[in-house]
Amino acid sequence: AAMAARCRLAARFHHIHGANIRLDASHTQATRVESFANGLCFSQEPLAPGQIFLVEIEEKELGWCGHLRVGLTAHDPQSLEVVPEYSLPDLVNLGDTWVFAITRNHNRVVVEGEEAQARGRPWEPFLLIERVRIPRDTLVGRSRPGRYSHILDDLYKMNVLPATARRSRIGVLYAPQPDGTADMHIVINGEDMGPSARGLPATRPLYAVIDVFASTKSVRVIPVDYGFPSLQTLCRLVIQKHIVHRLAIDGLDLPPLLKSFCQHE
Repeated sequence: AAMAARCRLAARFHHIHGANIRLDASHTQATRVESFANGLCFSQEPLAPGQIFLVEIEEKELGWCGHLRVGLTAHDPQSLEVVPEYSLPDLVNLGDTWVFAITRNHNRVVVEGEEAQARGRPWEPFLLIERVRIPRDTLVGRSRPGRYSHILDDLYKMNVLPATARRSRIGVLYAPQPDGTADMHIVINGEDMGPSARGLPATRPLYAVIDVFASTKSVRVIPVDYGFPSLQTLCRLVIQKHIVHRLAIDGLDLPPLLKSFCQHE
């Protein structure tokens, strides 16, 4: 119960953030209201080992170069005299911070002699990272209901859309290692990109860092339940197997709340 409560607290943004960020009342949506910088956000609480901090890209802004930046920091946001303008390089230059611009391929550390690990098939129900098992359904982006939503949903599941596409879901976590350090992993639409950084101090509190930078304008925190999928999720998976696309859900004899969950979440 204590772990579940901690996870719920961490699945919100910290009240300390960049000058151009506005949070909604629930502290789960962060929007950059001006310029292209000063968009730094942090998790409300330090992450537990293996706990993913997951956000969905809700809104993009044309005219800027660059995308969302994600990572971890050992700095308590409240200890910062001033929130840096940029995660890269400003926050990283403070030390004990590991942040990467979101792309699909280059954010992976490969040790000499190490072979690339299989990332798992996208239709497997759980994503396995080290000893962490996360329900994959929550990790994958979903398009808005429409005529082609069934096609777009499959593209999200296969993770073939641009990593920073609208509605994509990006997560960050750390996995403890036997030597007392930790590896940082970035997850894009349910696919583990592999270790992005190694040797993180697992004994220190580590906060998620989300930099709502440049062409990314607004993101929303997605809470993740570990263990068995919820009854709602299982119902949605069964419904999806028997319809062509989500527009057909309107015609089903289902409770309104379940319909909404199947169409939009």
